[in-house]
Amino acid sequence: MDTDAFSAYAFVFYGLEDAMTRADLSLILKSYPVLQELPPNLLQDLQREVVAVKAPAGRELFSEGSPCTHFPLLVEGVIRALKVGPDGHEMLLYRLHPGESCVITVTALLGGSSYPAMATAETDLVFFGVPRKVFLDLILQVEPFRKFVFQFLSSRMTHLMALIDDVAFRRLDQRLAARLLLLGDSITVTHQKLADELGTTRECVSRTLESLQDLGFLRLGRKKIEILDRSALTRLHRAEVG
Repeated sequence: MDTDAFSAYAFVFYGLEDAMTRADLSLILKSYPVLQELPPNLLQDLQREVVAVKAPAGRELFSEGSPCTHFPLLVEGVIRALKVGPDGHEMLLYRLHPGESCVITVTALLGGSSYPAMATAETDLVFFGVPRKVFLDLILQVEPFRKFVFQFLSSRMTHLMALIDDVAFRRLDQRLAARLLLLGDSITVTHQKLADELGTTRECVSRTLESLQDLGFLRLGRKKIEILDRSALTRLHRAEVG
């Protein structure tokens, strides 16, 4: 996310001559308490160099292959990190919430490489972009921040390995059953959104849902799914793949 990319949705830029407001700094430290342990010189760098960004729901924040120059400190909203296939189908990798570390950005910044995936704003959001140089200084000089970043890197990698396992070795009906069980008994969701989160097509999700309805596991309505037999869905989710 270079300055040109930021300009599409930034509402404030903090340059060398502009000071971050105390309210902004308070918001960052509340969401990322680990930054309260910064030495004065690095805190000054953060206040001087950070870029404040506001984006509406649905806005693309960065695309796969685009330059990565800032680490986002998300203070409001939710970001979706995803991979997009050549046919346009999406696979959700993870959601980033306030106070969390974006591992896609971390890997790109540490390696000096471009983004390996894309991200969009799931909701209206506000974040503060930390330039790569300042981010690397924080990693090298502040142990609590380094530990924070690498703990998130580890947990996200574990999640992504489980995602790969699901996609590669589990049937769609099992993955769909697991997702529905997490969403509750009365679910308001489109077939397209389920498809995006499972990394498949809307048509495949619709056919699978209709099959589960025929089996009496659930009832379909307009943008609504009512689970009728949680036990059956649980057995399906846990079944061994033959």
